Amino acid sequence: MAFSKIREYFHAEYQPGERKLVRKLDFFILSFCCLMYFTNYLDRSNLNNAYVSGMKEDLNFQGNQLNIINTCFTVGYVLGQIPSNLSLYYFKPRFFFPGMMLVWAGLTMVTASAQSPQAIMAIRFFQGMVEASTFVGTHYILGSWYTERELGKRSGIFTASGLAGTMIGGFIQAGIYKSLHNKSGLTGWRWLFIIDGLITIPVAVYGLLLFPDTPATTVAPYLSEAERELARSRVPPPQVPERGTFSLHFLRRVLTSWYWWGFVGLWCIAGETESFSSNALLALYMKAHPAVKYSVAQLNNYPTGVPAVGIASTLFWATLTDFLGGRRWLVGFFIGVTGVATAAMVLAAERDPASPRSTAVVFAAYYWAGAVYACQATFFAWCNDAMRYEEPVFRGVVLAGMNLGNNAVNAWWSIIFYGASMAPWFNRGMWAMIACSIALAVWTAGLMWKGRREDQRRVALEAERFAAGDDDHKGAEQVPEDKV
Repeated sequence: MAFSKIREYFHAEYQPGERKLVRKLDFFILSFCCLMYFTNYLDRSNLNNAYVSGMKEDLNFQGNQLNIINTCFTVGYVLGQIPSNLSLYYFKPRFFFPGMMLVWAGLTMVTASAQSPQAIMAIRFFQGMVEASTFVGTHYILGSWYTERELGKRSGIFTASGLAGTMIGGFIQAGIYKSLHNKSGLTGWRWLFIIDGLITIPVAVYGLLLFPDTPATTVAPYLSEAERELARSRVPPPQVPERGTFSLHFLRRVLTSWYWWGFVGLWCIAGETESFSSNALLALYMKAHPAVKYSVAQLNNYPTGVPAVGIASTLFWATLTDFLGGRRWLVGFFIGVTGVATAAMVLAAERDPASPRSTAVVFAAYYWAGAVYACQATFFAWCNDAMRYEEPVFRGVVLAGMNLGNNAVNAWWSIIFYGASMAPWFNRGMWAMIACSIALAVWTAGLMWKGRREDQRRVALEAERFAAGDDDHKGAEQVPEDKV
């Protein structure tokens, strides 16, 4: 029985021409979105790489100024969330995404000229505003093109590309430091910002030329008219007509819906379970190690194991939850266990801080903690799945609200619990991680229950309409048994 289910999953039935269409979508949509997110995270993570590669000493960083810079970025990121997603209704994605990329590429290269931490704070604030366009905007686009059966894997591949940017950023910085340090009068960490910005530009040009927008607006030359119609038919229509205006009535509807509070609350909690990785705690632990002096290459290369684990975990859980019919909530329980266990490992290692065994336990804990990155793809896919029958602008605002809520918490969370001056043990942060992980498991259970009740309500409503002979609504909200 299990074998037949696996066979069915990998040999799904397609409509005539649908398999070819999906291959085209994968090539053009995923290639651009993944490259865009790769450069996004490359530009974002290079600050931590630069910090441990000489920037701290060159610019005379004091106390928690690194965390304050990250907070400035987060504040800009929060302010840009909902405006960025709403902009997708007024500007075609193939213009909007590349435009934002060119702006953040320029800001990244300008960072190379910074002479003080305060200058970087200002640059990162504006960089956060423009980079807010990428993550939730792409999840909105993926939800517009892909079916529920296909969405998890694509979301996982997209998220993994960002982690690849984090991972490869360490190797790039190590290579730049070795080959370009003090070339043309610039230190290695300054060259990092210049090169990262240059890498972004050709990706933006590629998107401008070939990104297909949405099924309703696409004019991509590689899609025939029949394929465009097929793409529109694959995604179920919303329960209510899409509105073109953003009104107070619409805002009230959003803020009183369980989708908003359920999924925004989910990501506010789940996003903080990524704190070990997103705050580069392993690199800061190594920099402040009580017994070992690590080289610049080691400080950049050893932490790359964290996003590597994140990539493997993301792809595994995205594929598994697709295979299990969209049971994204499983990841919430896995992350709850992981967060409690890894924080407990670091707390235990602190008792004998200078021993080799303590160091091994801390490395193991931070590497394992990288697995929590799986929640990015699966939780945003969960929201896309749950809101598949809602109007697109509603879904887009909730997706943006998820990231907005999480980053609003991030703006102060990292300073309180993971300040650079708290290295190497971050004792307060370990207890915060345990609390967040337990809260995530509880919230996941509640959201899973609510989602099931909503599915039952929709099926019951559809049955009533069929019984009443309302042929106009037949199939409009029907939940398909065989998802492509």
